[in-house]
Amino acid sequence: MLAINMADVVNVLNTCKPYLIGFAVVLVLAIIAIIAVRKMESAKRKLIRAQAGIAILLALVVVVNMICWGPMSSLISLATGNGTITEETSDEATALCTEIAEEGIVLLKNEGNTLPIAGGNLNVFGWASTNPCYGGTGSGSLSDAYETVSLLQGLEHAGFTLNKELSDFYTTYRADRPVVGMWEQDWTLPEPTAASYSADLINNAKAFSDTAMVVITRVGGEGADLPTDVSQVTYQNNSADYQDFEPGEHFLQLNRTERDMLDLVCENFDKVVVVYNGANAMELGFVNDYEQIKSVVWCPGTGQSGFEGLGEILSGQVNPSGKTSDTFVMDLTATPTANNFGSFIYDNMEEFKVSQTGFTGKEEITWPSFVNYVEGIYVGYRFYETAAAEGLINYDETVLYPFGHGLSYTSFSQEMGDIAENNGQITFDVTVTNTGDIAGKDVVQVYYNPPYTDGGIEKASANLIAFDKTDILNPGESQVLTISFAAEDMASYDYKDAKGYVLEAGDYHISINRDSHNVLAERTYTVDSTVSYTGEQGRSSDAMTVSNVFDYAAGEVTYLSRADGFANYQEATTAPASLTMKEDVKATFINNSNYHPDDYNRAEDEMPKTGAKNSVKLADLRGAGYDDPQWENLLDNMTISDMDTVIALGGYQTAAAGSVGKVQTIDCDGPASINNNFTGTGSIGFPSAVMIACTWNEDIAEAFGASIGKMADEMGVSGWYAPAMNIHRSAFAGRNFEYYSEDGVLSGKIAAKAVIGAEQYGVYAYLKHFALNDQETNRCSMLCTWTNEQAIREIYLKPFEIAVKEGKAKAIMSSFNYIGTRWAGGSSELCNTVLRDEWGFKGFVLTDYFGVYGYMSSDQAIRNGTDAMLVAYDTETNHVKDTKSATGVQAMRQACKNVMYTVVNSRAYAPENLQTGLMAWQVMAIVIDVVLAAGLLALEAVAVKRFKKRRVEAGAQVDKEDMDQ
Repeated sequence: MLAINMADVVNVLNTCKPYLIGFAVVLVLAIIAIIAVRKMESAKRKLIRAQAGIAILLALVVVVNMICWGPMSSLISLATGNGTITEETSDEATALCTEIAEEGIVLLKNEGNTLPIAGGNLNVFGWASTNPCYGGTGSGSLSDAYETVSLLQGLEHAGFTLNKELSDFYTTYRADRPVVGMWEQDWTLPEPTAASYSADLINNAKAFSDTAMVVITRVGGEGADLPTDVSQVTYQNNSADYQDFEPGEHFLQLNRTERDMLDLVCENFDKVVVVYNGANAMELGFVNDYEQIKSVVWCPGTGQSGFEGLGEILSGQVNPSGKTSDTFVMDLTATPTANNFGSFIYDNMEEFKVSQTGFTGKEEITWPSFVNYVEGIYVGYRFYETAAAEGLINYDETVLYPFGHGLSYTSFSQEMGDIAENNGQITFDVTVTNTGDIAGKDVVQVYYNPPYTDGGIEKASANLIAFDKTDILNPGESQVLTISFAAEDMASYDYKDAKGYVLEAGDYHISINRDSHNVLAERTYTVDSTVSYTGEQGRSSDAMTVSNVFDYAAGEVTYLSRADGFANYQEATTAPASLTMKEDVKATFINNSNYHPDDYNRAEDEMPKTGAKNSVKLADLRGAGYDDPQWENLLDNMTISDMDTVIALGGYQTAAAGSVGKVQTIDCDGPASINNNFTGTGSIGFPSAVMIACTWNEDIAEAFGASIGKMADEMGVSGWYAPAMNIHRSAFAGRNFEYYSEDGVLSGKIAAKAVIGAEQYGVYAYLKHFALNDQETNRCSMLCTWTNEQAIREIYLKPFEIAVKEGKAKAIMSSFNYIGTRWAGGSSELCNTVLRDEWGFKGFVLTDYFGVYGYMSSDQAIRNGTDAMLVAYDTETNHVKDTKSATGVQAMRQACKNVMYTVVNSRAYAPENLQTGLMAWQVMAIVIDVVLAAGLLALEAVAVKRFKKRRVEAGAQVDKEDMDQ
């Protein structure tokens, strides 16, 4: 669960400062009065001091009320939300978590059928075996409210007896895993040196079992990418005699101590199983350096119970069926992205610098940075398959495990039927037969290889277009899977000439593959004449014909081209030659320093109605179409104040709006769980998105979404900040654990089903981070992402497109980064033209976290397709500044409509859930106020009564003294 952000604490206190200052003024005046009357006669002195005390109490009550009903209102509402997950629902989720691991763990290598191991004694080497990876860090981390099955427990539950002497050795070395998180990163990989293993420890292990399992783990998370040079970051060596990482060595290769440990294990055991536990595709070439390493298993973050699945697979209780969601290469420093991933700060953009407090609460000054997506469409397997076809690389020397690779304990055959086409839909059957002697599942992967003209539209030689997974097939059993996809889905985007999608004439080789590299069977589909989906003839799946809108984001970048066998590879993939933004481009850069709403007002806009008092309420629009005329009547009722609140306070909620009867809804973090950071209520943590993708099972993805939806419903939560679906452009991206894959089709299909699953319970899922948020480095430093329109559409927008069109998503979270010189959340091209006009999206767009970064503004956001700000308190720029112009108010009105359309069709407005009126804390606050008011009146009455009594007594005393005289 995401911990407290100190920057938020500081900012919230700042919003309360005026009220606290007011109280301080009253307190000081009261104290002055108390002191000033010390020489007055007793009755007056006591009265004034009593009044001062009452004034202090009254001021305190008033200030507390002003804070609670003002700047803290939203936060208190979030913190007092209720709802708990039933034990039955949690148990169902835990079982599903295990099932995901059973289908998502990938068997990469298995020489001599070393696996499965039928229980018995097992040595487990590697410090990580006692501190494995369950997920990642940041907003996608797991809740600690539920019991977690450890790696060793998973093995024991599967029937293995483990060498406790080894695990004790590791826990004695270090009990906890170093923190890699948003606030700090300690990249230490604790591993005892080979010399610290005593002879007795090794001999006892050899006597215990002839099999050794070695666990290697890597953990990443939000806020920091994995180091490409570990010598430049914070970490501790495991030895005083050598460096774990030499200068230039990266985090996704073995360090010296791990290598020495593997040497030791392989010297003493003939059967070694390596388990790589991590979401980032690591350099695993070392497994072929040792003849003793017979089997290799990829086990991404497992969530709360996923290690049960690991034990079941290793013991043979479950037959592995997972396939890789990424390509595993031999050398990560030789990828097309290697020189253009990381930190590149502009040297001429200081005038756009901003002050931001970040997640640490420490003030920092940042100015724009950039990253060049030089590889174009050649991301992941698309590059390696095409580069091999063109002779640029030796595939077997470059790629260790292809995309889509995964072994089984049995064997399968796949037979491809003839292709049929009907109304542009291509269909064929694949018959899958279990030809081995163990029951199991298999995956059908469908790729196409389009016709390519040298120097023409860029095209990869392998492109995943469809997939399906069988049921469990017993030995000899067959299942027929029907594959179907649109011919137009094979069109390429021509951003240079046609400026739209083009299905070029020629032969399209449609194949079923074992993985991206190994073809099982192939059919040819011929396009007789080129089809251009431009002008009046758009793609059938688009609501509006697609054309270039991102020309401004191409920049001055040389993009990798297939022409002449990737002749420009060296030129295109080199590091940036300059850190200077050209002046003409700089003139188009926008942040808060130069964004002025008045500059963008349109004279032709008419001021809409506000504050009308017709009878239409939001609940009346449940089930109504987005274009229903009643929306206009409803929106007429909204006040400017309510519109501003809905827009400004969209953090972990959608805000209430009394003028239209809109209730507050609660939204919570994901993507591996559903966690309320304010109440502390959270669900079990599911495996990382990578493992879900590795199942290649859309049914499991839908069940996952449905489980989240059910738990959210029980928690009273209506929105889920997930699924996260950016692309694994680089293996070093820190947040890869919560993104699915390097491939947009696999990512999009899995995400679409997760969205559909959550929607079954009325929970709207936020697709995030829209878009091109593919690294953590400088993500909040106005990161200008430069890429061409073909890559944007074919690679980076593809998963979002599928999830919107097929999953019918109703919410989107935009991203921190810029596309070219425009903040993604302020890009009308992205949030309006593509998302709404082309894809037909009906719903609302929320910013990524808004509170502490200083370069985003709600005025820019709502005028360009973003509708609400992800912050729960007042900041300098989350409230709309232009509430007077017709353009500004129209934008506010449209943003509120988008938010309310999603909310009214969610669980929040289901009759059994709809709760109008005051919240419980507000009712309690009113009751307390009434009691306090009565108490203050009573105190005032007592003070006055005592004053009068003292005056009477004083008068009587004077009379007595007069008589005595």
